[in-house]
Amino acid sequence: MIYHYVASRANGQLIEGDHEARDVNDLLVFLTRNQLKPISVTKVVAASGLKRDLFVSRVISMQDKIFLAKHLALMLKLGTDLFRALDILIEDTGRPAMKLFLKEVRANLEKGQPFYVSFEKDKKNFSNVFTNLVRAGEESGNLEKTFDNIALMLTRQEDLRRKILSALIYPALLMFGSVVILIFLTTFALPKIAVAFSSGGFTIPLFSRIVFGVGLFVSKYVFIIFPLLFIGFFGSIYYFWMTASGRKMFFRILNRIPVINDVVKKVAIQRMALTLGTLLKAGVTITKSLQITADSSGNEEMKAALIRISSEGIEKGVTIGDAFKREKYLPVTVSSLISISEKAGHLDEVLFTLSNFYDGEIEFALKTVVSLIEPAMLVFIGGIVLVIALSIIVPIYQLVASI
Repeated sequence: MIYHYVASRANGQLIEGDHEARDVNDLLVFLTRNQLKPISVTKVVAASGLKRDLFVSRVISMQDKIFLAKHLALMLKLGTDLFRALDILIEDTGRPAMKLFLKEVRANLEKGQPFYVSFEKDKKNFSNVFTNLVRAGEESGNLEKTFDNIALMLTRQEDLRRKILSALIYPALLMFGSVVILIFLTTFALPKIAVAFSSGGFTIPLFSRIVFGVGLFVSKYVFIIFPLLFIGFFGSIYYFWMTASGRKMFFRILNRIPVINDVVKKVAIQRMALTLGTLLKAGVTITKSLQITADSSGNEEMKAALIRISSEGIEKGVTIGDAFKREKYLPVTVSSLISISEKAGHLDEVLFTLSNFYDGEIEFALKTVVSLIEPAMLVFIGGIVLVIALSIIVPIYQLVASI
């Protein structure tokens, strides 16, 4: 049974919340144990709460996570206790998913569970990195600084994601336009031209017959071909993005494409430096930080490199710098700076510096990729239009020449 209570602390501060208990006596025991004086107790109808939960999306966006981290850091810095901070956030947020999560966090705290447990349970929304940072901050008693670091890390990750997306918008629009033109030419324009030439009573060159044949075939089976292409396209996206084997193959392909492999590698290094630096700054051990960073890297080669650095290097007594130097995937500059910073005792600061440096490198590399993709796509669509144009012009030229 769930009860809603209003109680007062020893200093007279009023608090309210929900707690699951067998009966009112069990609730009173809970309140007494937490040094709370009950003022009112109301039974909550569980069915209505369940009904609300069924229609609330449980997806918490990146912006919601940044909001949570920034506001918790601010309120904890100002001396607000965690329960009051959560109450304010529950009241302030307009996002149903976040409101529901915060209520669960508060309920778990009332049951005596550690703060990080709520994040650990919600693995769909909160990564292992986020959970371990909260845990480290809670154990060290420095949650406000931890949430500051989390907010900074998430903001920079979101900025990088937006940079990549904005750089790819124009090539994506160009590709979409090219596909639309191609569909129009092969489905509508080309078949009509082919029929007109076929009924003209003269011999069409082989090259033109092949092009017209493709157009007629596509036009005839358009309701079979395009659904299959649609299914194949989104099926490939699902395989390469949602499955472990697909992601592994996807990065193998990207790492073999010139110029693009440079962007992929720089993104992996930036993400590694930012995540590892944030974890070390929060007080997480180096081996655990490496394992968490590896799991969240999103890049199979970087993940394998970090696991080797931890298990085959540091755990066997090798220094951090030497363990990094063994990995050929990492540039010499990165390994050397890590080695120097280890001796100086400010590894986390150097990792943040590396992360900032690679932010700029990624932006420059993305511009290079886009500058190569755009003309390549224009040449591709231009080539298709040229083939169709020649298939039409050549028969006309022959017809005029024979008159």
